[in-house]
Amino acid sequence: MTKFEIRGLRADVLIGEDERQEILTGVDLTVNSNETHAIMGPNGSGKSTLAYAIAGHPRYEITEGEVLIDGENIVEMSVDERARAGVFLAMQYPVEVPGVSMSNFLRSSVTAVRGEAPKLRQFSKELQGAMKNLSIDSGFAARGVNEGFSGGEKKRHEILQLELLKPRIAVLDETDSGLDVDALKVVSEGINRAKETHEMGTMLITHYTRILNYVKPDYVHVFANGRIAESGGPDLADTLESEGYERFVKAGA
Repeated sequence: MTKFEIRGLRADVLIGEDERQEILTGVDLTVNSNETHAIMGPNGSGKSTLAYAIAGHPRYEITEGEVLIDGENIVEMSVDERARAGVFLAMQYPVEVPGVSMSNFLRSSVTAVRGEAPKLRQFSKELQGAMKNLSIDSGFAARGVNEGFSGGEKKRHEILQLELLKPRIAVLDETDSGLDVDALKVVSEGINRAKETHEMGTMLITHYTRILNYVKPDYVHVFANGRIAESGGPDLADTLESEGYERFVKAGA
């Protein structure tokens, strides 16, 4: 079992060379193996900042608090060290990496996280199986990372990484955005498969309840004004769908 804890986390976004703005104002959250926590909130509430701060994005500076995996604070770790410790981030806007094939990128990533290079034949079989599960054409393995991919194809590629890297904690930043119904189902099945296979804890950041029809949350948290304003069970998502976030934003103003 893995315990992922965020304690009193405060973080700034670096706007310019000498300018910064505090976004996270004291986040507390615990995610255990096999748990799915939905993080819901309005635009500008700090949800993506939380994701990037956990992953170690250089533009987001943690100023106070801890991020612990089984008691080990990862705040001082580099991005690659956090990945090896078991943290995975699926980005809201995956970037293109022209000239680097998807298969080479994935094998290099797997090698870095697992600590040794998988045998080529074994990895090829593993990759093709994972691609088939996500309805990704086998020809995509030779293409540049996300190069010329549609929005849905980019999101499937993020979940492909998730399945191959087998993280202990997955932070999924609006993985459902831009997906049609069919792609949403495929991506959701991939998330559920990774959770069941690897006993993964999941932080699912989303605006809408539609993905929660396929990836069932154990807990739902309302994120407003840089912190968790309220927590509850799955029913809280339905309340947010009908009532919105206004009362939480006003309460923290």
